[in-house]
Amino acid sequence: MKIAIMIIHILVSLGVIAVVLLQSGKSAGLSGAITGGAETLFGKKKGMDEFLSKITTFVAFGFLATSLALSLIM
Repeated sequence: MKIAIMIIHILVSLGVIAVVLLQSGKSAGLSGAITGGAETLFGKKKGMDEFLSKITTFVAFGFLATSLALSLIM
């Protein structure tokens, strides 16, 4: 049981890293200054950002659950 939860925990932690890295940043720096004008003119696509935000919530909850399960088992 402990090994199965540990494997799930490792997979979920890799999922957290991947989902967080896929999200767009706050447009800081020079690239944000260049694209900032285009975003105000044409608008920014919000669909993928909202979807990744929801996925991040579920994956983070899974990480929390597996962390608690591992701490109770050990």
